[in-house]
Amino acid sequence: MEEVKKSVLIVDDEESVHDFLTYNLLKANYIVYNAKNGMEGIQLAIKNTPDIILLDIMMPEMDGIITCIEMRKEQKLNSSLIVFLSARGEDYSQIAGYDAGGDDYIIKPISPKVLITKLKSMLSQKTGDRTIIEPEEKILLRGKLLINKEKYLVFFNNKQINLPRKEFELLVMLASKPEKVFTREEIFNKVWGERNGSDYRTIDVHIRKLREKLGVDYIRTQKGIGYTFVADLSINH
Repeated sequence: MEEVKKSVLIVDDEESVHDFLTYNLLKANYIVYNAKNGMEGIQLAIKNTPDIILLDIMMPEMDGIITCIEMRKEQKLNSSLIVFLSARGEDYSQIAGYDAGGDDYIIKPISPKVLITKLKSMLSQKTGDRTIIEPEEKILLRGKLLINKEKYLVFFNNKQINLPRKEFELLVMLASKPEKVFTREEIFNKVWGERNGSDYRTIDVHIRKLREKLGVDYIRTQKGIGYTFVADLSINH
């Protein structure tokens, strides 16, 4: 059986970046789409539902942060991984990227081999080669929270909420084993699978975003260790 090619959408206003990335991604057997600005990127993303979106931050008219926020409003793109690829390495830029719904943040310049390896690692988690989901339990019901792990759907108080890929995987991992304390290192290794300088900040941002959507009660901080999912909310009160 012929392997299904993965697709990447590049959203960047610099032609040289498109040429460089497209050449290396095509050589690595990816399908590549190109957009020169945020609006065009949103339109192409909705039309083609790429597996990964490589998104620059500094673009005219609509910057990468706003573009990411708008993309995350589209339910069709819930399964797409959004990776910021930017020369801006400041902490606040990276945090803004994760806050907007980005799954990862890569600082330019990066070698083609490292980039391809990183994308392959992210896609292997997405397709289940390194899944964190228990296969025998497809539906999780935790109080007012229902998680359909097969369809990537989350309902809270009978209303569907949209979660970016990494927020969903993080929630599933915690909710699959209520009351278990997951260390920060364990969380990062299972959900992201690689180490970099902003590992734990990444976790904190995603936990904060989940608490904003679900309330503060479900996920408890174990100071100095990590996080745990609260099965019986009465123990918090």
